[in-house]
Amino acid sequence: MMHTIEAFYNSTYQPKIIVVLHADFHTYWKELCAEHQFNIPHQLISGGETRFHSVKNGLAIIKDTDALVAVHDAVRPLTSTRVIDEAYNHSKLHGNAIVAVKSRDSIRQLKNGISQHLHREEIYLVQTPQTFQLGLLRKAYEQPFDNTFTDDASVAEHSGVKINLIEGDHSNIKITFPEDIAIAEVIQKKPLNTKQL
Repeated sequence: MMHTIEAFYNSTYQPKIIVVLHADFHTYWKELCAEHQFNIPHQLISGGETRFHSVKNGLAIIKDTDALVAVHDAVRPLTSTRVIDEAYNHSKLHGNAIVAVKSRDSIRQLKNGISQHLHREEIYLVQTPQTFQLGLLRKAYEQPFDNTFTDDASVAEHSGVKINLIEGDHSNIKITFPEDIAIAEVIQKKPLNTKQL
């Protein structure tokens, strides 16, 4: 989370940072910040039952109605400032910007026991940040929760918003499994390339 917060703090926009975290981890987070002398200003609030409810909690405390809001997974600590800046710039002009990369692998869809080839060139893997004009995202989050909502783009799309994809970065990995930490450490040691694949 500290690496993630630093990436946004070092971006051109330098947004106000809201950390939405389960209440049970607030004390531990504060202890870690003290231990590592982590002083980047941020507001800590409690998360909800799901990602949907956590984002809604975060949106509720934003006062500036003209704000641009980037929702980001803390488990993507290698996000570049280039990606963050481009997401803010695009959402300012077009309402939203969803970071994504083209699939490098062949893709198959399994449905009702039948495996079907999909065109790799048409498949994008969605990342974060997912950046929106605040009014647009708040309106989308007025909908009732639905199990099909997996991210902010799916919530906004369900409310009728056209989703804009922008180029992400294959180094912007999501740390989900233990081996992902080893991969992240290798990526972090590489010289910074501002224009990744």
